[in-house]
Amino acid sequence: MTANRVAVFRKENFNAAHRLHNPNWSDEKNTRVYGKCNNPNYHGHNYDLIVQVTGEVDPETGYVYDMKLLSDLIKEHILDRFDHKNLNEDTQEFKDLNPSAENIAIVIYTILRDKIDSTFDLKIRLYETERNFVEYPVG
Repeated sequence: MTANRVAVFRKENFNAAHRLHNPNWSDEKNTRVYGKCNNPNYHGHNYDLIVQVTGEVDPETGYVYDMKLLSDLIKEHILDRFDHKNLNEDTQEFKDLNPSAENIAIVIYTILRDKIDSTFDLKIRLYETERNFVEYPVG
């Protein structure tokens, strides 16, 4: 009999400011590549975060993963770290890493991957705007 694999999702949101900037480029190139996102005074987004955990349904609990535990992990390790922060200035993760949506998703994945047992698959979907979002990992 094939195991019952199910994906469960937790949606959260956080607000953060950032500036996309490559210090190895000229101001002109940064402006050309990043446009308004290179504003030296930063700009903000209302990020929507969807954390997907996939695994087998536990026959005793009926759960794939305890959603309260997932909620607590996201709050403690992601929201408390990034919500209402300037990602460039207030976080260690982005001191030397450009805080693009792609890099933010990878950082969130890396943080949570360490906290969630490897028997579960993990995927991060991060909406920077209603129409622009990234997903990591792919495939």
